[in-house]
Amino acid sequence: MTVPGPGISVVIPNWNGRRWLPECLGCLAAQTRCADEVIVVDNGSDDGSLEYLRDQHPRVRALAQRRNTGFAFAANRGIEAASGELVALINTDVVLSPDWLARMAAALRVRPAAASVACKMLSLSEPGVLYDAGDILRRDGACEQRGRFMPDGGAYDVPGDVFGACAGAALYRRDAVLGVGGFDERYFAYLEDVDLALRLRLAGWTCAYEPAVCWHAGEGSSAQLRGGHLPLVTRNTVLLVAKAFPVRWLGLVAYRQLGWAYHALLERRLGAHVRALAAAMPLLGHALAERRRLSSEAVVPISAAIPSRPIRGGRRRSASGGGNERREMGECGAELT
Repeated sequence: MTVPGPGISVVIPNWNGRRWLPECLGCLAAQTRCADEVIVVDNGSDDGSLEYLRDQHPRVRALAQRRNTGFAFAANRGIEAASGELVALINTDVVLSPDWLARMAAALRVRPAAASVACKMLSLSEPGVLYDAGDILRRDGACEQRGRFMPDGGAYDVPGDVFGACAGAALYRRDAVLGVGGFDERYFAYLEDVDLALRLRLAGWTCAYEPAVCWHAGEGSSAQLRGGHLPLVTRNTVLLVAKAFPVRWLGLVAYRQLGWAYHALLERRLGAHVRALAAAMPLLGHALAERRRLSSEAVVPISAAIPSRPIRGGRRRSASGGGNERREMGECGAELT
C-alpha cells in the first residue's frame, strides 16, 4: 500500500527511560498514520533500555551513545540518521493520541512556510491539566509555555501559529532543522528547543500549532541530573540572550534576571543560581560569534521574531514551581529522556 504524503521518521532520545518505552512505543504502533521508521537514540542507559528494544522491538533502530550526551546531541544524531522528510521528536515519557502523527503531518502539509508544529500537551498524571500548547519567547529572556498548569477548558483547541514547539512532542521539517544547524549541542538540555525555534524564525520559517493531543509525564529523567535541571535552565537562558537579543532589550533581561535571583535567594539556592550563571561564561565567546552570524543572515528581524509582550511581575511558576508566571524558563522538550 502506498503511504500518502511525505515520509515520517520518529526520533526518541532516551536516557534510562526503560519504564516509559512500552507505552511510548505502543502508542506509536497504534497511530492512524504510522511512522515510516522509529529511531531511539540511547544516551548510555544502564537500565536495560537497549536490551528491551533488541528483544521486544527489533524493528526499532537503536543508536547507542556511550554516555549521556544530552538531549540536543541525541536529537541531532537522530534527525541526521532519519530518512523521512518530516521528523517527530518524542520524549520517552510521552503518550500520543492515535491521530497525533496524522494531524501534525497534515498541519505541515497545508502550511508550507512552517518548519515545525507544536501540539496540545496534557499532564499524564492529571489529564485535565495543560502542560504545553506551544512556546512563547519574551524580550526579557523568559520562555512561557502556553496554558501551563491551567485546566484544559478548550482555550487551546483551535489551530494557529505560535513562536515555537516544545521538542518533547513536536514535528519538524528535517531539511529546515538541518538548514539552521540543528539543535545547539552546547545547551546539553533545556531551552535547546527555544533556541532552535528562534533560529528558524530568524531564517524566515514559522511554527504552526495543531491541537493534536498527547500526554506528558514531565521531568521523566531530569531527576537523575546532579543538581537538577535548574542550573541548565539558568545557564542556557544566558546563552540564548547572548546569541540573539539586541542591546536595547538588556534592561528587560536584567529585570528578569534580578527577579529570578531574588526567588533563588528566597528558596535558599542563590549559590547554585550564581554558579549556574558563571557556568555560561566559558561559552559566551562562541555565543557572541554565533550572534554576528545570526544577525548577518537573518531574513526576519529579531523584533519581528520576538514581538513585544507584557513583562509580568509577581511570583514565578517556573523551574521551581509555584506562582503565576507559568513555566517561563522553558522546561519542556529539553529533558534527557
